[in-house]
Amino acid sequence: MTATLPGLPDRVEIYEVGPRDGLQNESAVVPVEDKAELVQRLIAAGLGTVELTSFVPARWVPQLADAEQLLALLGPLPGRHPVLVPNDRGLDRALAAGVREIAVFASATETFARRNLNRTVAASLEMFVPVVGRARAEGLAVRGYVSMCFGDPWEGAVPPAQVADVAVRLVEMGCTEISLGDTTGVGTPGQVAELLMLLARRRVPVDMLAVHFHDTYGQALANTLLALQRGVTTVDASAGGLGGCPYAVSATGNLATEDLVWLLHGLGIDTGVDLPALVATSVWMAEQLGRPSPSRTLAALAPRPEKDC
Repeated sequence: MTATLPGLPDRVEIYEVGPRDGLQNESAVVPVEDKAELVQRLIAAGLGTVELTSFVPARWVPQLADAEQLLALLGPLPGRHPVLVPNDRGLDRALAAGVREIAVFASATETFARRNLNRTVAASLEMFVPVVGRARAEGLAVRGYVSMCFGDPWEGAVPPAQVADVAVRLVEMGCTEISLGDTTGVGTPGQVAELLMLLARRRVPVDMLAVHFHDTYGQALANTLLALQRGVTTVDASAGGLGGCPYAVSATGNLATEDLVWLLHGLGIDTGVDLPALVATSVWMAEQLGRPSPSRTLAALAPRPEKDC
């Protein structure tokens, strides 16, 4: 049964980050064959956008050192399939692998920029200028992530203007989509509304924006609903709630795709996703990882073994 609310979109694009943002946080390296099967299952479940991997040096994120091998295994795929690149060398690798969409990962705070990219905020943005410019010249779409949008474990609360400055800079250098990341999951709906209003005043079109919430304090769905009411129609999520951030230990899992789909379908919003197929995929992935998923919807819908009475 569905019941709609006023001011919501008819359709939402779910930007699935499990294979990249989810698996990069695993302590063990997942076999590349399992990664390929995860991607194929997610696409078969109706997810039109699946971020595949990251072309970062293996010493930074060893869990994703098999990027070229993964793309070769997958071959051509329907839909959008971005990869994360940190610099020119990462872009070279992505282009050689035939990628048609990339993402760059910026920080709104100085401490996280230094921990994640070993640069200041300004220096990291300058590093992205030639990457974004060359990618756009090659006809690639470019997503710009902005991390630590609401709070930083080292610096505390993050002023919205600080986030907006980074987002505007990414737009100016040519990014085609901006994802606002609550990396440690501390944001609440009022903060989300404040940031979206400021970005509107700074002339960042709402149709360029995506939101990326972590569920550390159980606020991810409330924040998502607020963002939808303010015109955002792209929401990042991770199958089974996989992920966190290897450089921010307080970051717990991403918003689970199953929980997001349950919310959206209950509001009568189209996603194109087959929820039972998605649940089966996340159950399978949890089995490969040897631990249960934190997704509440998955726990409710996953088949349970029969018990003797």
